[in-house]
Order: sequence, then C-alpha cells, then structure tokens
Amino acid sequence: MKRTTVTGLAGLACAMLTLGVAAPAASAAADRPRLGNVQKALSELAKSSKIVGAIGALYVDGRKAGKGTAGTRLLNDKGGRIPAGARFRIGSQTKLMTQVVIMKLVTEGKLSLDDKLGDLLPVVVEKDLVERAGEITVEQMIHHTSGIPNWYTPELVDAFDFDTYYPPLELVKKSRTVERSQEPGEKFSYSNTNYMLLGLIIEDLTDHSVSREFERRIFDPLHMDDTYLPTKWPGGIKGPHGHGYHPDKKGKLRDVDRLNMSYGYAAGGVISTTDDLSAFHRAFARDKILTKQEKEALNAGRPAPEPQPSEPPSGDKPSDPRVCGEYGLVKGGSSGFSALTYNSRDGRVQFVLSATLGTNNTDPAIDPLVKKAAEAVLCPGS
Repeated sequence: MKRTTVTGLAGLACAMLTLGVAAPAASAAADRPRLGNVQKALSELAKSSKIVGAIGALYVDGRKAGKGTAGTRLLNDKGGRIPAGARFRIGSQTKLMTQVVIMKLVTEGKLSLDDKLGDLLPVVVEKDLVERAGEITVEQMIHHTSGIPNWYTPELVDAFDFDTYYPPLELVKKSRTVERSQEPGEKFSYSNTNYMLLGLIIEDLTDHSVSREFERRIFDPLHMDDTYLPTKWPGGIKGPHGHGYHPDKKGKLRDVDRLNMSYGYAAGGVISTTDDLSAFHRAFARDKILTKQEKEALNAGRPAPEPQPSEPPSGDKPSDPRVCGEYGLVKGGSSGFSALTYNSRDGRVQFVLSATLGTNNTDPAIDPLVKKAAEAVLCPGS
C-alpha cells in the first residue's frame, strides 16, 4: 500500500493558504468574539483610489453577522454600488476545492498521492509538455513542489488574449517556455500549471468536467447555489457585479471583466458569493468536506513555510497574512480583483471580502489596505 493512500473512509462527502482546522468551540453568546462594523471598514477601504469597489460579509457560527458594499461597480464612480450579494471571482481559493476533489478520489482508491504525472496523463509525455513528468507526483503538484514552471507569468499574461479560449493543455504548453528552476520535490515554487494538470487528472479519472465534480462533491451538498466554475464560452460573472481594471503597457487602466472561462479552470476559475464561500470554508474547517484523516494525508507532504527575515532588506516588517494573531487567510487574485476569506482557528468566524481594483493586482499597497479592513472587522480597536 502506498504511503499516501487514504483507507477506511467513505467515498463521497455530502494560491496562499493559511488555515486553522481545530474542532469548533461550543457556540454561545457569552463567548461570541468582539467584532467590528463591516460597512464602515469597507467604506474606509474604498476611499483608496486603488480600490474601485468592495463587498464583504461577516459570519459567526454559520450566520451572517454583518455585510457591506462600498465604492462602485465601474471606474470613476460609475455604475452604482455593487450588490452586497453579487458574485465575484474567487481566484486561487479554487485550489482548495481542487484539493478536496483529489482527496476524495484518493479515498475512493482511484488515485494515490504518490502517483506520477506521466502515468496519469501520458499526453504530457507524448507531446513533451512537462519536463520530468515521470518523476513528478500528485502530492508535489498539490503543494507546489513539483518544479513545473508557472504559465501565468507577467510576460505571458501580457500576451494573453482574454477574448480567446485556451484549452488547459495549451496553457500547460505555455509553461514549457519558462525555465525550470528546481528538482521535483526540492522546494516550494508556486505554479498555476500544477492545478491545470490536477484538473485534467480529475476529468480523466471521473469522465466528468471539473465543474461537474465541484458541483456534486462540494456545491450541491453545501447548497452553494450561486457558485459555479464556468465551462462555456465566454463564461463571465452572472448578474450585476463589480468590474476590475488593470493597467496596460502605457499605464492606462483597462476593464478586464472579460476574463474568459479558460484562464482559471481548476487553478482559479470559480465564481461565488460571500454566503457560499463562507459555507465552504466553514465546512472545511469543521471537517465536513474532508475528514480529519483525509486532511492529515493531504498535508503530510506540505513544505514548512520558509522563515522570514527579522529585518528585510527593504526595512519593512515581514509580511504576515494573519490578522489579530488568530485569523488565517485564503486568498485569490488576478488582473482586476482580489478575493479573501479570513477564518478563525475554531471555524466559527469567517470574513469574506471581494475587492475590484484600479491598479495592478500585484501592487504592494493592496495587501495592507485589505488587511487593515479585515482587522477593523475582526479585531476592532487592536
């Protein structure tokens, strides 16, 4: 039996990751955490010219404890407010959903975390799409230690036509033009290509689209009725929603709402709402989607985080995605948007925030802005 095969479990349960998964504490008014005003925090956030619009909601023990919307749907104060319940792209938070499906396939005996990419997807060997495919394991792809280069580099994205459909294998092929920088399993190196390949593995093993597997294993059981992974062209966001903007080579902001359904796939393509995303993360924290045993198997090969310098060269404080010392962060983002879910260690509290941007999503000012909003909600007065 392979080390990473999970046994004795039921087959089906009813892109930065920092999660607490301890058993939830008993819910009682007496131990309800002190929390801040969501609308006020978002209004402060939207005062920045870098933020076009923002929506967010706070949840305690599965119930909404506050919500807000600030800024506007479109640039230059146009389009009115974004509906608080609007859908938005969740970006790399999708990867956690992909991990769930992979672990269920492991539980069902259809897959082992030790299985090799070249055996599972012979096409990547036949067409020379992935170097060292015969050595790379599923576990390494999950934890970004495979060494497979990231196709989603700034250079490739600048040349990416968001009005054109690219099959996942074509995006995998783009990564072949990026130099490999490590041995399989050597170290952490973030790559969306890993999750493109995991999506293809899911489809090959199930004869279903990744979207369908998400629906039957996650969305339907958790009643995430407003959540979907687009599969049909162009696959945009349904209903009124915020538009994000990205500077072109001349620095002019361009509406990038047209991001089509091919860019994200199993790496970052899911579209959701604050209600649905809160339900997913709460269920994950409470072992309702993956069992404790499945999580232990999933995390066995996760590399330890690299220690941060006490005094970085820039003189800035080391970046810590947590807030209040307790709330972990699951984050997704791409051109025009940033989507964040903060989770308490005990799974009781979630704060979900979606911001549409008026700057490059890699702008170093974005993270401090949204973190300040999260702190105002989750640890007011700290």
